[in-house]
Amino acid sequence: MSGEYTIPLLPCRSIDEAGEFYRMLGFRRTYHQTRPNPYIVVARDDWELHLFGVDGLEPEANYGSCLVFVPDTGALWDAFAAGMREAHGKVLVSGMPRMTRPRKRANTGNRAGFSLTDPSGNVIRIFPQQEDDEKAQAPQSKLGRTLAKAIVLGEAKGDTAQAIKILDATLARSGDDAPKPELLDALVYRAELALRAGDEAKAIELLKQVNETELSEADREAAQSALATSEDLARQL
Repeated sequence: MSGEYTIPLLPCRSIDEAGEFYRMLGFRRTYHQTRPNPYIVVARDDWELHLFGVDGLEPEANYGSCLVFVPDTGALWDAFAAGMREAHGKVLVSGMPRMTRPRKRANTGNRAGFSLTDPSGNVIRIFPQQEDDEKAQAPQSKLGRTLAKAIVLGEAKGDTAQAIKILDATLARSGDDAPKPELLDALVYRAELALRAGDEAKAIELLKQVNETELSEADREAAQSALATSEDLARQL
């Protein structure tokens, strides 16, 4: 058979809160029910989410999640980020709701995905439909290898504290030995983890270190993505 499809059905503490959040991201409300049970449907292009109200739902204890595969994660992230900036003046990177940035991970087939956590704690995990044809480049240093592990911990497992712990330890011991692009990648990701943990002072310190790192033209070319992310994080601060 053909034509089958699946629609995620996720819990929420308030259908009105959920509707406003997804409206900010460019979704439109296509169904709204208050009785006998609170229920809302939001849609964006060909993508639908159904959410049902649950009294007393604790976002921190919610394991609601789904996978969404899209043609271009970067374009979708930009659209979501624009909606957040319009509504809040910044990209939401900590607390609930929040959004991570597209990053390739060692455990996702070289796909650059990101996660969106809504106000009720549902995690929408977004990945490109196709694997990257470009072979993933192996890290050149201990810091680069640790960064790959930290990204899996921070993005796939949501363990910000452990990602910070292993990254800080390797930055202290081996940061000076890493190629400059890998060092900048690590510093910028660590700054994002600091913001996620609510430590703005640490994020400012790390971004200052990024700005003060001397780079050759080749280094700057290789570190374009990290430098662009650093500028965006700095604007939020």
